[in-house]
Amino acid sequence: MNFPYHTLMVQGCTSDAGKSTVVAALCRLLARDGIRVVPFKPQNMALNSAVTADGGEIGRAQALQAVAAGLAPHTDMNPVLLKPSSDTGAQIIIHGRVAADMHAHDYHNYKPRAMAAVLESYQRLRAQYQVVLVEGAGSPAEVNLRARDIANMGFAEEVDCPVILVADIDKGGVFAHLIGTLACLSDSERARIAGFVINRFRGDASMLSDGLDWLERQTGKPVLAVLPYLQGLTLDAEDAVETTQQHGHFRIVVPRLPHISNHTDFDALRAHPDVDLVFARAGDALPPAELIILPGSKNTRSDLAFLRAQGWDAAISRHLRYGGKVIGICGGYQMLGAQIHDPDGLEGAAGSSTGLDLLAMETVLTGDKRLQNVAGHCTFAEAAVSGYEIHMGRSQGAALAKPAFLINGAAEGAISNDHQVLGSYLHGLFDHPEAQAALLDWAGMKQARAVDLAALREASIERIADACLPLYRALQAL
Repeated sequence: MNFPYHTLMVQGCTSDAGKSTVVAALCRLLARDGIRVVPFKPQNMALNSAVTADGGEIGRAQALQAVAAGLAPHTDMNPVLLKPSSDTGAQIIIHGRVAADMHAHDYHNYKPRAMAAVLESYQRLRAQYQVVLVEGAGSPAEVNLRARDIANMGFAEEVDCPVILVADIDKGGVFAHLIGTLACLSDSERARIAGFVINRFRGDASMLSDGLDWLERQTGKPVLAVLPYLQGLTLDAEDAVETTQQHGHFRIVVPRLPHISNHTDFDALRAHPDVDLVFARAGDALPPAELIILPGSKNTRSDLAFLRAQGWDAAISRHLRYGGKVIGICGGYQMLGAQIHDPDGLEGAAGSSTGLDLLAMETVLTGDKRLQNVAGHCTFAEAAVSGYEIHMGRSQGAALAKPAFLINGAAEGAISNDHQVLGSYLHGLFDHPEAQAALLDWAGMKQARAVDLAALREASIERIADACLPLYRALQAL
């Protein structure tokens, strides 16, 4: 095997330094060389998740990395997933299944059990694959999180693996980020840093040479690669909402809710040349649009209250009066009903909330989470649809007698009698080209063309792999 590591960890000086992208690129490069490689992230905190082949839930970044490695996503690739439901609490998912809802302090005490799950998954992957590429979380310089760490150096020390450290030069202060991160590490942690990667550089790399020489003298560590800033990539985001938008003629507005989840639902629309996709922020008025989409939410009742506080409920009513269309996805679908009940306080204080009353249905939140990949067809067009369900709760009511989709012959979602409102539990509605074109046509974009999201994603993986070839060669030479 022409790769010197059985396990290699990629850590970053900051969140969004490019760890996920570097791991995906290295997965593709190793797979190109016929090396059996698997991505692994011990602990992920994200509201974007994917359903795995074994019926569990992992972060979207690991699902993307699995695609880069030529694998089906599996829960062992991300054994601990934290899905924030408030500023201080999160749903804890272990091996793809909900284990508990915890306050941050309680989770800190739970970490030894979480580490046991991490090592169990790691050992299974280590036995099956030639290379395990590990992605850290946030930054190893977060000294307040060092005790019982399972996400960064705590894991690297436990399994005794080398680490490469990624810094984002586009943010500025790249040398301070690298030097400062090393200063926050223990001697043994610094010793396992194999080298640095400077990411998202624009311009002539020769202009960096003096700085790189200084960095190597100061640290005794090599700069393994300087990676370029790549525009126009279509890759699943781990968490942060990407606000880049097309400026086509067909405007779609998505209210940006505080607990928005799986906003990757909109990646295909973001890439569509005829769509002007706008994420409305707190304090913004909803602009005129052909279509409003209420996204998924990790705390549906709280986000519904936020939506009302912004005056967006009135804006949605006005939008419908003028003939606009509305789609609700997952939590957004639940908001379209008459009532949302949370009798057990699963997402906050127990109680009920009045919905937007645009579909004749009610939802009761329940402790069991539905996780599955599905396929079927649209009821309003001759078009196939595929997607995945990740939700707690069951909806009932007269609206469900007019479903939006048929999944294995079973009704799913709802369409209002006036055909202005559509709701569904399916994430990834716009990913399938046929369903995307049918939904856009339903919303008013006649003869809508479709964007093939899977093809765009594959092309982007190839681009980042090609850009990371210098890093791959440098690692091979170590």
